Amino acid sequence: MATSLHSLSEYDPKNIPDAKELCFGLAVSRWNEDITLPMSKAALETLLKHGAQEENIHTLQVPGTFELPMAARLLAQQHKLDAIICIGCVIKGETDHDVYINQSVANGLIQFSLMSGIPTIFGVLTPNTHEQALQRAGGQHGNKGVEAAITAIQMGTLRKAGSITKGSGIGFGTSRGI
Repeated sequence: MATSLHSLSEYDPKNIPDAKELCFGLAVSRWNEDITLPMSKAALETLLKHGAQEENIHTLQVPGTFELPMAARLLAQQHKLDAIICIGCVIKGETDHDVYINQSVANGLIQFSLMSGIPTIFGVLTPNTHEQALQRAGGQHGNKGVEAAITAIQMGTLRKAGSITKGSGIGFGTSRGI
C-alpha cells in the first residue's frame, strides 16, 4: 500500500503485545545518518514504550545499508534475540546503484531471517529523493522506525510463542500446526 494512503506510525497501542520478555537487535546504517538516526531513535523509543527492557536491546552501527545483513548475523551470534530491526536508507542517485544495494540487502535479510528463524525487519528506506526520506523519518509520513519496531514486537512475540522456529537443515523455518 502506498505510504500516502497508510502510515503504521499511527496505531492503537492497545493492539501491540507487551515486549517485556523480548530481546531485540537494532542494526543501523551510518550512511545518511540524518535519516537513519531519527529512525533508530524512534524504533528504540517505541520498543521501550511497549515494555522492552533497555538491557535487552542491542545496537550495532555499520558503515552503510549494504552491511545490514552481516550486522544482523553478528547481533544474532552475540545475543539471544527474538527479532532484529535493520535500519538504513538508500536514496536514488544518477546510476542504478540503489537498485543493486536494495535488492542485495532485501535478499540478504530474508535469507538470514529464514535460515536463523529470527524475524529480521527491513527498516530500509528506498526513496527517490532526500526530501522523501526526511518525510519518512519523522516528517509528514510518520517515522518508519516506529513501524519497524511495531513489526519487530509482533514478530518477536510470534517467535517467542513458538510459532516461528529455526529451520531443519534446509534453512527454512517451520510453523506449528502446518
